[in-house]
Amino acid sequence: MSTVTAEPQTDSPQPRIPDADHHRDVNGGWLRPAVFGAMDGLVSNFALMTGVVGGAAGPSTVVLTGLAGLAAGAFSMAAGEYTSVASQRELVEAELEAERIELRRNPQGELAELAQLYVAKGVDPELAYEVARQLSADPETTLAVHAREELGVDPDDLPSPLVAAVSSFGCFALGALLPVLPYLLGATALWPAALLAVLGLFGCGAVVARVTARSWWYSGLRQLLLGGAAAGVTYLLGRLIGGAIG
Repeated sequence: MSTVTAEPQTDSPQPRIPDADHHRDVNGGWLRPAVFGAMDGLVSNFALMTGVVGGAAGPSTVVLTGLAGLAAGAFSMAAGEYTSVASQRELVEAELEAERIELRRNPQGELAELAQLYVAKGVDPELAYEVARQLSADPETTLAVHAREELGVDPDDLPSPLVAAVSSFGCFALGALLPVLPYLLGATALWPAALLAVLGLFGCGAVVARVTARSWWYSGLRQLLLGGAAAGVTYLLGRLIGGAIG
């Protein structure tokens, strides 16, 4: 009687290597100014208009205030974002140039510094030195590695000031236009603008949840409460100031 023995399997399934692009882009220069631009445009312009309405201004004054707030806010946001991102980029580029000069002047010292960074993360000293040595073979690769490890930035993925400015301008203008639209279409009371602003606030918060870990209803309600509080306080201030100067 013969026996059959099962041969050991030698081909074990290989672990799947994650795609390097499976994460969402969190370093780009468009997302933050776009999100803040839309939020700021809607909240600030709606609050501005409610303040004017609280001061007993007529529909034509409310429209003029809303459009002026849209234009002024959009240009201000775009200029601020451009200056902020440009200054940040220039600072990073200056640090990268300093690192590039140091790599040329003291390559062995920089190699030892990189190896020590890996040792501090728990890598065996000999392995850390070998990894640092291999990564230091190409000057541009060396610079990129040092920039990521020491500065926390990716030299190939620096935000663009122009992209930030355009994103901020466009999204602020869109957000600020929402509460003005009913007046442009003939409304003479605040409630249509308030209704549209409420929907916009909740919608903006829900959209932001698409790129965060929060649920859409939590983000929507949070933005609605914050924007509603700003508009309510500004309306009360308008009533007080309007009554005092009237």
